Amino acid sequence: MEAARHARDRHTYADYLAWPDEVRYELIDGEAYLMAPAPTLEHQDVAGEIFRQLANALAGPKQTCRPFIAPVDVRLPRADEADEFVDTVVQPDVLVVCDPAKLDRRGVRGAPDLVVEVLSPATASHDHRRKRQVYERAGVREFWLVHPTDRMVTIYRLAEGRFGKPEICELVGETPVAVLPGVAIAWDDLVLRLPLPED
Repeated sequence: MEAARHARDRHTYADYLAWPDEVRYELIDGEAYLMAPAPTLEHQDVAGEIFRQLANALAGPKQTCRPFIAPVDVRLPRADEADEFVDTVVQPDVLVVCDPAKLDRRGVRGAPDLVVEVLSPATASHDHRRKRQVYERAGVREFWLVHPTDRMVTIYRLAEGRFGKPEICELVGETPVAVLPGVAIAWDDLVLRLPLPED
């Protein structure tokens, strides 16, 4: 994640909509962060596999929870301000929304139930620090940080408005999604496809 765009300026979703489509930014508390160039194949494989498993598990006409994969704009208002005044807009790698009222043609307004960020060296610090704080404040119920190189997932769950101590698991077997009863992500086949970590 590169330096903030116009670090002295405060931006809103109205500004964001006017920026060129070929360059992607996220807004956090009014600061615009240039997103990394096209993700690596490894990153896309991990995000795509998690999305595929969630989509399969959540399929069916009676299911209200819907999974999405980036790029999808997620507007995180602080209160009930109109969209043009929202100053935080993020694009999680994978997300699940269980409240249909949060979905509209522009994307998602309000906290997803599950957010998954797949880490890369360029984004790890940003995702761990800034975005974790934003997701906690917004009320994301479960937040996963998947570390493909380290073969680990760090999981934060919301309790009484705060993320508790993270649970850290190896990418082995299955990891249940607490906010989606009966849903788990299976890792073994995916990990076999990932390149071996470099020494």
